[in-house]
Amino acid sequence: MRRVISVRPLGSYKLHPIFDDGVEGVADLSDLAGQGVFAAWLRPGEFERVALGSCGELVWPSGVDQCPDALYLRVTGKKATEVFPALGRGDRVA
Repeated sequence: MRRVISVRPLGSYKLHPIFDDGVEGVADLSDLAGQGVFAAWLRPGEFERVALGSCGELVWPSGVDQCPDALYLRVTGKKATEVFPALGRGDRVA
C-alpha cells in the first residue's frame, strides 16, 4: 500500500500529493465533489482543509477520507492491475 507523505490543495477540487515512492502529481477529484459523503467538500473551505491520516491516507475534518491507493491510480493514470499485478492473476491480495 502506498502512503501519501505530503499533500497540497490546488483549488477546483485538485490536490498535489507526494507518495512515499517519490511519485507526485495532480489528482483531480472534482468528479467526487458533491457525491455522497463528498458533499461535505461543497462547504466553503472544506476541501482545502485536507490533512494526512496516520496510515498515509487523506482526511478531512468532516470525516471524509481518501484511500492512498485510489489517489495513486488517479495521479499515475495506471490501471489497478498495473500497480497490483496480483489482481490480474486472480491472486488474493492481503
